[in-house]
Amino acid sequence: MANFQRRQFLGLSAAVLGLGAAAPVRIFANATAGSGGVDPEAISRFIQAASSRHEMHSLVIRRHGAQVVAGWWAPYRAGAVQSLYSLSKSFTSTAVGFAVTEKRLKVTDRVIDFFPDERPKQISDHLAALRIQDLLTMSVGHAVDSTPVITRQDDWTSAFLALPIEHAPGSVFLYNSGATYMLSAILQKVCGVSLIDYLRPRLLVPLGIADARWAVCPRGIDTGGWGLSISTESIASFGQFYLQQGQWGGRQLLPKRWIEEATSFKIQQPGGPPPNPDLAQLKQVSDWHQGYAYQFWRCRHDAYRGDGAFGQFCIVLPRQDAVIAMTSMTPDMQGLLNLVWEHLLPGMSDGAIPDSAGAARLSGEVDSLTLPVPKGAADSAYAARLSGKHFDLEQNDLGLRSVSLRFDGQSSVFELHAQDSAHSVTFGVGQWRDGVTTMPGVPPEFSELIGRTSPLPLPIKVAAAGAWTDENTFVMQWRYYETPHHDTVTCRFDADRVRIEFVNNITAISGGAHPEIRPALSGRLASQ
Repeated sequence: MANFQRRQFLGLSAAVLGLGAAAPVRIFANATAGSGGVDPEAISRFIQAASSRHEMHSLVIRRHGAQVVAGWWAPYRAGAVQSLYSLSKSFTSTAVGFAVTEKRLKVTDRVIDFFPDERPKQISDHLAALRIQDLLTMSVGHAVDSTPVITRQDDWTSAFLALPIEHAPGSVFLYNSGATYMLSAILQKVCGVSLIDYLRPRLLVPLGIADARWAVCPRGIDTGGWGLSISTESIASFGQFYLQQGQWGGRQLLPKRWIEEATSFKIQQPGGPPPNPDLAQLKQVSDWHQGYAYQFWRCRHDAYRGDGAFGQFCIVLPRQDAVIAMTSMTPDMQGLLNLVWEHLLPGMSDGAIPDSAGAARLSGEVDSLTLPVPKGAADSAYAARLSGKHFDLEQNDLGLRSVSLRFDGQSSVFELHAQDSAHSVTFGVGQWRDGVTTMPGVPPEFSELIGRTSPLPLPIKVAAAGAWTDENTFVMQWRYYETPHHDTVTCRFDADRVRIEFVNNITAISGGAHPEIRPALSGRLASQ
């Protein structure tokens, strides 16, 4: 995969997953589409186009201080947190803004001055020149992203400072999630608390973001560049906070001058690799070539955004007085942004749009949003014959000994047994069923970049559905709805044998570039 295309696939991020739970934050007056200054037909066209080309999980639009539309594609739902991936970076930048405002640090401070015990014995001129502002603008000077290197170590800070800096800091843009981690490490050094704990009284509590969670590195420092989980409505509130220039509830939480500094053009991204190296051409079509600010991307149409891998978006449109928050699972983040510009942007009128039948149709459409369940039959001759019976598994790397499926109307159970434990997933046949699981290897992880971080809390929330695709094959989809991810689990039966195959959606959308690491399981019907 070409380097620029690869960066787009990664969402320009390194990431971990995080879970939690949050109630919806409804602090704005609700407006029907139309009365909120957004054409309901435009929203409907966007939903239809986005649903047909991308896997959408949620959409929240606010305009003129009103929530115009809020929808979730089942089994995703309001109030559930979502892994933000690199959208986390914009929250880290905001924490730096608070620290600067409180005079705890300056963006011109040297990075090595915060780490007298972690810095290398030999300090290069470029390392000595590295400033906080270079971390904020992704212009450290590294030749490659530091993240895959440092996250394989126990001490990420020392590993980062030991890396060679090939270019003068501030001179070259290179997306570098390790740089954001260093901002988190600096904040913890200066403030004496973790990044998320520093943000709670200053940003999260005022905005009503109650159940935020951030993954940590092996030394207990919030990962900064990824790992934050909050709800979609909280994402929209964060965007509204920026749209309101740091004001919230009649209070100026963060100075307007910092908001302007943090979201204005700071450095230009380079042109892409062949066949699209021309920067001027890329600027016409790419929202990854409009310039970078302090952990925010500049966009076309004088907008800016925070974003995360696989399509987690907080888009702020000052000209339109609007915020768009979206979560999804797409390998084509630019394609999803293109649909925003194609459909939603023209639908934002300068004046109120009268309510129409379109608003009522849109309301019904939003209420019925759902992701498709596996297609197939609800029953098979195998279902009654094998329901509740155990298959002894051949030796496998997961240490699993047996498997069983119990078909029980619309709420059934898939269960794997190890020596001293059992791991189950409840699934519906032809419909989603909620549950929790301790199944090994879930949810999928972006293992190329994730490194070692705090484990996800168990059990993991999951919604699952299955169907018989033929007489011998039962296919399930397990959706970990507090992340963008899901597994497809295929059970193939042949007489008294079964073969179970796992494919996570990262493997599926990458064309195998990120292979599934769980082995296929084979077993034979146990003696009764």
